[in-house]
Amino acid sequence: MSQHPDYFVAPGSVVRTIWGKADTVLFIFAGAAAEFALNKAVDWLYFTGRLPADPLARLFSTVEYARQIVFAERAAAERAIDTITAIHAAVEAKRGMAIPAWAYRDVLFMLIDYSIRAFEALERPMSPAEQAEVVEVFTRVGQRMGIPDLPTSHAQWLQTRQEHLADHLEYSRFTADLYQQYAHHLGPIRYRLLLQAQRVVAPAPVRKQLRLGRTPWLRPVLRIYRHAQHLAISKWARTSLLPDDYKEKILGLDVVPPTLSGAH
Repeated sequence: MSQHPDYFVAPGSVVRTIWGKADTVLFIFAGAAAEFALNKAVDWLYFTGRLPADPLARLFSTVEYARQIVFAERAAAERAIDTITAIHAAVEAKRGMAIPAWAYRDVLFMLIDYSIRAFEALERPMSPAEQAEVVEVFTRVGQRMGIPDLPTSHAQWLQTRQEHLADHLEYSRFTADLYQQYAHHLGPIRYRLLLQAQRVVAPAPVRKQLRLGRTPWLRPVLRIYRHAQHLAISKWARTSLLPDDYKEKILGLDVVPPTLSGAH
């Protein structure tokens, strides 16, 4: 048994499949970018100044932490989670107040929901058992962080997620500013692609508040993608959605994070 490493996420888990492919991760990124902008606790991300200064880098760092946790052995994954907790504690100390527990849950719920939505948009419908597995993995992350009142089942998460979407979103001056930053950092063509990806993966309350509309032209493109994704031309998301500066990082999303290569 000692020859088989103990991973935080089992090697055969659908969560590894989701987070081990660049195109899927980029759609998670797109959905989170939409919901982050509406979250009532987005002022916390503005407090540090990192989000408005470079929203792509800030969101990418969240993605990279999530991937480290998904692919690491248990001890390394728990260290990564503890690092995230310490970073937040330092921000809380600097501001002199605590980030609300519901705001922590919101971010976990985003990772769960957009993992499922992105995979289903690009690959296939997920079984209830697979969806429950995604909930279970990120719930364990939240437990390690000490976040209270986490759902104990997939069914409970579904209900709590709907409550959060109803209670914790608002269009604010931060929303408008953040979308201006997205447009500035992406440029007009990539910005329109981002909006299309958000129309595909964002839940109805997010689409409504952002006035994203309901009928993305991207959806029929994705149906073609499902059948042709083994072809090089189908790898459009990684080269189209983000600026060239991110090309190396995006290509890296198709492999296990390099710092973990020794664990295989």
